[in-house]
This record gives sequence, structure tokens and C-alpha cells, in this order.
Amino acid sequence: MSSLEAYYGLPTEVRFCKRCVISNQRPSSVIEFKNTGKESKPTIEFDEEGVCSACRFADIKENQIDWEFREKQLHALCDKHRSCDGSYDCIVPGSGGKDSIFTAHILRDRFGMTPLTVTWAPHSYTDVGWKNMQSWIQCGFDNILFSPDGSVHRLLTKLAFLNLCHPFQPFIIGQKLIGPRLAALYNIPLIFYGENQAEYGNNILENDRPTMDPEFFVQKPNLDQLVLGGVNAKRLMDEYKLSLSNFAPYLPVEPDRLRKMNTEVHYLSYYIKWDPQENYYYSAEYCNFSANSERTEGTYSKYCSIDDRIDPLHFYTTLIKFGIGRATYDASQEIRNKKITREEGVALVHKYDTEFPAKYFKEILDYIDITEDTFWGVIDKARSPHLWKKENGEWQLRHRVQNL
Repeated sequence: MSSLEAYYGLPTEVRFCKRCVISNQRPSSVIEFKNTGKESKPTIEFDEEGVCSACRFADIKENQIDWEFREKQLHALCDKHRSCDGSYDCIVPGSGGKDSIFTAHILRDRFGMTPLTVTWAPHSYTDVGWKNMQSWIQCGFDNILFSPDGSVHRLLTKLAFLNLCHPFQPFIIGQKLIGPRLAALYNIPLIFYGENQAEYGNNILENDRPTMDPEFFVQKPNLDQLVLGGVNAKRLMDEYKLSLSNFAPYLPVEPDRLRKMNTEVHYLSYYIKWDPQENYYYSAEYCNFSANSERTEGTYSKYCSIDDRIDPLHFYTTLIKFGIGRATYDASQEIRNKKITREEGVALVHKYDTEFPAKYFKEILDYIDITEDTFWGVIDKARSPHLWKKENGEWQLRHRVQNL
């Protein structure tokens, strides 16, 4: 068994949710700056009726949460922090996608806040992604676009792919840290991210609290415990002649600094019922957000995660490692939100889930400086044998979601 295969620790029996199209292989979020590639990933839970935790939480959202009361809680939170002089009173991290536009606009126009929007730059903006970023700013928001050292970010992306088959890892780390880091820099203690990932399959109990677990963004300074691209930071410094300053954007924030500020990192989805497609309609109406002119490779959608050219490759690696591609993720949440039926979701997954992201492939190989042979070597090594088999020289998934 390879190190990559050992890393997954996935259930060996593949099951599909009876409500949506997700499988029990779907990984939960982990603390990426501690990811050595040797830990088993936690996965989505299924109940005794064969229904996933994300679908069960969709039931809770629909029938058990008092959204009017939650909105009053949000008003009270904003009243506590709202500035009286027009200065920034909260931070909204985002890329200018539909969700960050929705979050910033709702906070400003419905709750009277003055958000500072902050962006951890994508690896490589798509044309429509850059257009939407500009639309966000033109909608009346100040923005700080943070772009990490390009040579270091490319190196970390390369190592994350080679060691973890996870090219999106450096971006995920930066995205989680950019809000708390700039909050500390500008002394703005209130931060709003969009949705809690627990909506999609992390431990369902995480949805009971409005704030992000601090472990995702704080840690006392210790290079021995910092892991980037599957490699210990001290080793990276020695091997690649890097300095501590090269790692500054990827370092977790010191807890004492945030504690003194009484920093609060909230999810808007705790207070307002979250629906990605409705967020798209809202952002298009109020801030001129544009869907792509063509569907995204690997799925049928035109408006989700369309700002970074490496996004399609990221979802392709989830297909390889977990047997779950982008169409599965999109269809599952749209089934839960009653946009499509499960039967429609199954058809969409069968049609698009295994599509290879060819459009930016050569560009991404150049970006991470590897050959196509090296790429396929990593990909094939990352295929778990309980998910994949080779027939007539072609890789095939052993298990595909079916109609009930």
C-alpha cells in the first residue's frame, strides 16, 4: 500500500446516500497546516437509514431552526460591533464569487455594517473570475487583495500535489488564515465567512455553533508543527533555502493576539438559511455577478468556484482519491436544496463526474513545473484500489451511484 493510499483511511465498503448522491467516502475538512499525509481523513456519517449527515442537516434547516430568531441574533451581534463613524467594523474574506458577494452585501445593506473585504489571491484568475472580482469592488466595497510570493506558492502547490495529490492545499490554508490575520493587523475583531463546511458533511454538531473552530487558524509559533505540502517547515527551509518570512502568509495566527482583541470568526450560514443557487441570483441582481459562458469541466454548473484555473484539477483529484467528482458535490447540495431530484442528480453525475479538466491542463503543468508523465504517475498512485480497477488498459470506478 502506498503512503497516499494509507493516508485516506476510507471505509472499504462504499455506500451512497439514499437522499442525495454523495458517498461515504466524502472527506471532512481537516487542519491543513498539520496535514502530513499520514493521517486518516474523517468522512461523512450515514445513519441507520442510509441517509448522510448533510441531508439530515438539510431537514433540520427546513423544519427545526427558527430563522427569524437567528436573524435577530445576527442583528444583536452586529449592534455590538457596528461602527458609528463609518470605519470598518467587520472583515469578509472572499474571492468575489457569489457567496462572498452575498455575504458582504447582506451585511452592509440589511445589517448596516461596513465590511472590509479581503482576498487571498487564486493561483491564476480566470477571465470571468477577475471580472466578478471587479464587479464586487464596483458594488461599493473596499478590498485588500493579498498575493503571496509567487515562487513560494508555486513550490508549495507543487509539493502538495506530489506528496498529497492535493494541489489546492496552499490556497485553502491561505483562505482560512486571511480573515483572522488581517483582523489582527487592522484591529477588526469581527470576521464573517460564508457557509460552514459542516453543511456539506462534516460532523453535524459543528452546525450548532456560529463560529469557526480556532484550530483552523491559530497556533502558537512552532515551525516543528507547521506542515506545508506534506513537508515539515524546517525541512522546507533547509532543502529550498527559504526563510521564515517566506512562510509568514501560511503561519497560523498567534492565539494571544486574537484573544486580546476578543476576535470572533462567524459563519453567516448560521444566521441566514444558506442556498448557493439563491446566492447566485442575489449576487447577479445586486452586484452584477456573472456566471461563466460555459459549464465547468467535471460538472454541469456555470456559477460555482469559477475564479481559479486550478479549481477543475482540484476536483479531479477528489475524484481520484475519493471517487467523488465535482458533479457529485454540486448535485448533492442541489438535491438537498430541492433544485433537482435525486434521479436528475444521478444522471448528471454519470454524465460529467469523471470528465478530465483539459482546458487549463497544460497551463497548470507549467505552473507547478512538472511533466505530464509525472502528473499521471501521481494520479495513478493516488487511486485507492477499493475505488478503482483497470479494465482493457483504462481506469474505471468500481462503484457508481444508482437510482433507487
